[in-house]
Amino acid sequence: MFVKILLCCFLLIVLGGGLFVDGAPYSQIMTVPTSSPKEVLFTNIEKIPPDSSYPEITENLIPFSAGIELYASADKSTSSNTMSQKPITESPGSTESSVEPTINASVQRIADPNTNVTVSDAEITNPVEANSTTSSPPSTPKPKVRPDTHKEIDDKCPELDSIKDLDSLTQDDFTSLLTDSCRYDRLVKPITKEHLDVHLQIDLTHIESADHLQLKAHILIQLLYVDQRLNYSTISPKRGNILGEEILRNKIWVPHVVIQNERDTVLMGMNKKDVFVEISPAGEVTYSYRITTTFYCWMNLQKFPFDHQICEIRWVSWAYNISNLRLSWEGGKPFIVAPNLHLTEYVLEEKWCETSVVPPAFDRGGLGMSGNYSAAIFKFKLRREVGYYIMDYFLPSILLVCMSWVTFWLQADASAPRVTLGASTMLSFITLNGGLSKNLPKVSYIKASEIWFLGCVSFIFFSLAEFAFVNVIWRRRKKVELKKQNSKHILKGALTPSLARKQLRKAESSHSLYKTRSCSSLDRENAKNTQMNYLTVHGFPGMSVPKITTQSNDDLISNSSIATIPIPEDSVPPPAPTWTTMTPHEVAIWIDKKSRIVFPTAFLIFNMLYWSFVYAI
Repeated sequence: MFVKILLCCFLLIVLGGGLFVDGAPYSQIMTVPTSSPKEVLFTNIEKIPPDSSYPEITENLIPFSAGIELYASADKSTSSNTMSQKPITESPGSTESSVEPTINASVQRIADPNTNVTVSDAEITNPVEANSTTSSPPSTPKPKVRPDTHKEIDDKCPELDSIKDLDSLTQDDFTSLLTDSCRYDRLVKPITKEHLDVHLQIDLTHIESADHLQLKAHILIQLLYVDQRLNYSTISPKRGNILGEEILRNKIWVPHVVIQNERDTVLMGMNKKDVFVEISPAGEVTYSYRITTTFYCWMNLQKFPFDHQICEIRWVSWAYNISNLRLSWEGGKPFIVAPNLHLTEYVLEEKWCETSVVPPAFDRGGLGMSGNYSAAIFKFKLRREVGYYIMDYFLPSILLVCMSWVTFWLQADASAPRVTLGASTMLSFITLNGGLSKNLPKVSYIKASEIWFLGCVSFIFFSLAEFAFVNVIWRRRKKVELKKQNSKHILKGALTPSLARKQLRKAESSHSLYKTRSCSSLDRENAKNTQMNYLTVHGFPGMSVPKITTQSNDDLISNSSIATIPIPEDSVPPPAPTWTTMTPHEVAIWIDKKSRIVFPTAFLIFNMLYWSFVYAI
């Protein structure tokens, strides 16, 4: 045995091969005689570091111990001629357990930069098998061909029909194989001859008022469509529906549908997102997800708080126009509304669904590039609950207006209580209305609540004005002259007392005319025949009052300062008018008494007109 080792070392020196000692170059290669007609190349693999820059060597090298075993397994028949290179066909003295497993290594030809030694490809086999077989040059593998279609099978992406026993795969492995990127593109919608029909179904579980013109809703949405690329009824007939959540959703294409009038939308979920996907063997996909959305509802508040609003949620295709994807409602049951759905401020009266076409915002955008987009619209009619507003606004405002009428029962000179009561009533009502209007949007048109506010404020203001009016009359000293004691003349006399007094003086001067008659005692008969009647007006200091006198033929009166007007003898003066007077206190009390009837009656008429407007019109 010692002699054989010496012969091997001598052979290495003669052939110029690299020694397997420490410090030998990493790329040093030696030639060993084997049973193969080709040269077998070895290298010191244990000396090659892990980060070697010779990938072509490190990928196809054999262990160093295998090379030692091959040297130790020299054939007995070659012992007589040790200097000649013959293939080693037998390895005496070695057992199957003492050699490495079968090694097939194909090493490229490499030249050491320090020597002129070159290498060639070789194949190393187990020394035990080398006695019976002789290695042959590697042959190029032939491509696999399917017997039915005679097409080549791609090993990297084989057709699913060529894979056997797909029913035994797990759902995760099967979906990964079904949606592999070599055969499924999740960025492209299913290929169809016409547009892809996507059916929509929703389940409305909750809705509430979020802000002035916004509503918040919890909705479960289902999108149903067919993707023939996911049809596995023929390749895995025993498999049922595939169920999955977000992981399965990320493997397939799903339609991108957005809510056009949304403010924000969030996928619901506690630990994970509430997403569910179901794929049938025929390729029918049901994509379900649960969202919380806040959307805009453009309201008309002219009849607030007795208004009815029609709101909508509009789903629109985001990427594909109507020629590629069309949204439609599920035929059987397009929407479901929770039976216990109750809004805090509204009552859901009617609900229906529609489909429409939405024009694009820009000429470019989306995979359809241009054109109209399909939309599915869910509409519902809301009626505002008026009970809250009646209890918290209308009834308190009515009581405040009635409270302002208490001043009519107070004495006109009680300024402090009447002013305090009227001012506090006005301020309380303004505060009450401010709490209502702060939750409303600032709109340019007038609302029904504002009409009520203006009416009630007017009644409170007029009650204050009535107190100011009667208080001024109460403090007068002169009596009020009245032609007649009725409402017209009392108000006229109270409003314009100086004008009433002028009218009274004028009436008195017109009826103070008197008629004087003088007759001559010398000739009564003659005077009676020749008597002529004249109207004589005498002048008085400060005013002119006419005086009636008679003048005879004897010219008893001759005064150039007297103007004489003839009047008929049988004329009768008109009856003098009857004028009355009232004290200021009596006028003030009379106005208060009338206000106790006028104000409630006017407010009742206002209520009849207002409530007829908000409910009948």
